[in-house]
Amino acid sequence: MSDITIRRATADDSPRLTRLVRTSGAYRGDYAAMVEGYQVGGPYIEHHPVYVAVDDDGGRVLGFYALLVDEAELDLAFVADAAQGLGIGRLLMEHMTEQARAAGLGSVRVVAHPPAEEFYLRTGAIRTGTVRPTGRIHWERPELRYDVA
Repeated sequence: MSDITIRRATADDSPRLTRLVRTSGAYRGDYAAMVEGYQVGGPYIEHHPVYVAVDDDGGRVLGFYALLVDEAELDLAFVADAAQGLGIGRLLMEHMTEQARAAGLGSVRVVAHPPAEEFYLRTGAIRTGTVRPTGRIHWERPELRYDVA
């Protein structure tokens, strides 16, 4: 794999980020309802710190995350299926914690997709509880926290 660049996303990235979310292999079967029709819109990208990891060879989107600074919460984090296991997620979480620290946050909350819990634990998060099902989400989700201060 070539070099990876993490850069601030722009509204022009919206279609690629939306496609990455909607085609994620982690959201098949029972979890598909969670991303059905989901859109990472331009206004969302412009309002929140959204960072994208791209392959320097062609600008291919390998993953991204969105940090809600006002809520001190990681809202979205995705790695393309073909790029999983290559360290992209770890790079994104390291970048996210640096951005959170620079924004003056002491910690960042994560309400995780259940299959992703182990990833967050491996990258430094600690489990703090469970979030009960709501709306279209009919399963409990792990609640975690990255301490960044």
